[in-house]
Amino acid sequence: METPRTGPTGEVVDAARHRALGTASRARILELVRAADSGLTIAEVGERTGLHPSTARDHLDRLVDARLLVRARASGGQPERPAWRYRVITEETPAPAPYRALAAALLDHLSRRGRGDVRAEAARVGHDWGRHLAAATPPGGKPVDTLLAVLRGLGFNPALHPTADGGTEIHLSTCPFLELVARNPDAICGLHVGVLRGALEHAGAPPSDAVLEPFGAPTACVVRLSLPPGPPSDAPGGETTTN
Repeated sequence: METPRTGPTGEVVDAARHRALGTASRARILELVRAADSGLTIAEVGERTGLHPSTARDHLDRLVDARLLVRARASGGQPERPAWRYRVITEETPAPAPYRALAAALLDHLSRRGRGDVRAEAARVGHDWGRHLAAATPPGGKPVDTLLAVLRGLGFNPALHPTADGGTEIHLSTCPFLELVARNPDAICGLHVGVLRGALEHAGAPPSDAVLEPFGAPTACVVRLSLPPGPPSDAPGGETTTN
């Protein structure tokens, strides 16, 4: 076991992060990702640095392992898998311990199985979980209200953003499962999609209405809905803004 070291003022030095930034290339990549509002793909990093894509991927994954970056796929609601997009880790608000334990157990289960579509299996589990969480919210609310209550309970800090076409975006400015996203982004993002759709289904809305876009906004992941948001007073605790 490596003994923690301290810096000049006595703070503990994070050796993994120190090693991750031990090359000029990785330090430069981290600067580039920090400057990109919506993060960068491997191809974009390669274009900006001149590095071969496989080299850029190795550097990016080292920064993920050091918890300096997080990666996710922007599904856009489509079955195909787009490129990984990397973004700087921001301060996180942990989910309640039982929820984190449940998500961690799911990851362990899926990793042991080693077969099938991890994202789809996680989404199925999340769907049931979302229905269960929605059933515990106050009855009689609109579907968007129910979904906001579930997201607030999980620690996502959701904020409503009505769209010009009458739909709704919900910006998730914190990810309470960020440490698990670093371990298996497909599984955790799939779990979140399932929770969204399960909660909507319980509230009487079409579950396929919800699309989760990781890094869809400069400082948030974005849930896109065709449902109207309703007036601000209908969603206590969820700030409503306009685009």
